[in-house]
Amino acid sequence: MKFFKDFFKGFLIGSGAILPGISSGVLCVIFGIYEPLLNCILNFFKNIKQNFKFIFPFALGGLVGIVFLGNILKYLFFAYPIQIKFIFIGLILGSIPKLIKVCSSKVKFKFYYLIFTSISLLVGIFLVILEKNLVVYSSHEYNYIFLVFSGIIMSAGIIIPGVSSTLILMLLGIYEPYIDSVACLYLPFLIPLGLGIIIGSIFFMKLTKYLLDKFYTPTFFTIIGFTIGSIFVLYPRFYF
Repeated sequence: MKFFKDFFKGFLIGSGAILPGISSGVLCVIFGIYEPLLNCILNFFKNIKQNFKFIFPFALGGLVGIVFLGNILKYLFFAYPIQIKFIFIGLILGSIPKLIKVCSSKVKFKFYYLIFTSISLLVGIFLVILEKNLVVYSSHEYNYIFLVFSGIIMSAGIIIPGVSSTLILMLLGIYEPYIDSVACLYLPFLIPLGLGIIIGSIFFMKLTKYLLDKFYTPTFFTIIGFTIGSIFVLYPRFYF
């Protein structure tokens, strides 16, 4: 039964990750598996059998979600954008009390923790405003080193909940080349970018793990702030 529950969570994460404004990190936080997955990946080779057993249903579910449900979700998001967006907003809002309860179960809740949430929420809202008002430009002057660097920076949007990978690609000027390369599987562009993503993901996962180990409660409340901030990416009438 646990396998199928984890598979279904991975299924939703994989399918939801392809939707505009949906962060895989946010969905992992909502389902309460962000920290366990982080620990599993970073310590994978310490106990390969156990870690593989833990991560396999999520990975399999994610793959199935992307392959089989991706087009359906894209259609629903296109045909019923308001309804789908509010479903995800409700999912995020409904998860916040649980996240606070889980975090406070280790350390007694103190109101000053909300300062970390407020700061990350404001940063998240600022990023949303920046993305909605950013004029997309395309730079065709890039080399392999730049693409690796771009992948490293882009990985922050993959690992940190609520941080937009789209915004990062826009700021770097490779949003359109990235979309075109994915569409036609242009490997000379995707391989160095993917290498950078792998390097950056390891770095940001280690950084996040360190912060959770040393400053668990402030870090987790910061993540909650970014998670709440992702609502403003989805809210249809949030613009400036």
